[in-house]
Amino acid sequence: MGTTSRWGLIPAALVSASAVLLFAVRMPLAGYFVLAMALVVAFVISRALFRDLLLIAVGLGIISTISVEANISYPNIALMGTVLSLSVLVPYLLSRYYFKDHTIRFPIRTGKRWTTLEKAYLPIVVLLGYLILPSYFIGSGAYQNWPTVTAPDEIARLFVGVGFVGIWDELFFICIAFALLRRHFPDWQANILQAVIFSSFLWELGYQSWGPLLTVPFALLQGYTFARTRSLTYVVCVHLLFDVVVFLVLVHAHNRDWLNFFLY
Repeated sequence: MGTTSRWGLIPAALVSASAVLLFAVRMPLAGYFVLAMALVVAFVISRALFRDLLLIAVGLGIISTISVEANISYPNIALMGTVLSLSVLVPYLLSRYYFKDHTIRFPIRTGKRWTTLEKAYLPIVVLLGYLILPSYFIGSGAYQNWPTVTAPDEIARLFVGVGFVGIWDELFFICIAFALLRRHFPDWQANILQAVIFSSFLWELGYQSWGPLLTVPFALLQGYTFARTRSLTYVVCVHLLFDVVVFLVLVHAHNRDWLNFFLY
């Protein structure tokens, strides 16, 4: 871990900055320019770094072809699901079959039992979500970035959409971006770099206002947790438990008489 010189942080930081431009600021031309500059600088510094940043860039480029704003219409669910799936599949296939590399892995079954601390962390995640998320979504008005859901099929689509994106977050930002970055940088640096990309995506998705005060720490914790457990299954469980609370809060925010057990 962490074999690249400190100069390698320049192109890696540029890749993270490009995500801010592409997703948070929504300046695609500037984002693509910064992404291209990152690859040029990486190529000069290290071919190995260039290759890994290229894989992340390919994923970011695929994601940037669509808007990731919350939209649960059937056509958009199909489009977004396809594009997000390709953003994971294409870098994985390039890494495994073109570069003959096995860094990108999706460790579902690790053969290790969860520790007592890891088990205890799961209900803590739910409790934190219960205490924090209603104040964020309703207090900031960020819930309005998600469509109103009242009909059963709308609620079902919101549930599926929130869960799918939660799983995809861990596949791309942790198993691809974080895993590739930590080949070249210490875990704490790689984690910050992926958290910037992670939070930029979530900003466009709808976690705006003071949302980054939630999404950045969450992204950092997920990276740290994955580095400790080396388990995709565990970080996905953490994320989905948090997202269940997100889903319930969004339904309540749009229908205040429903699920009226939140504090805010």
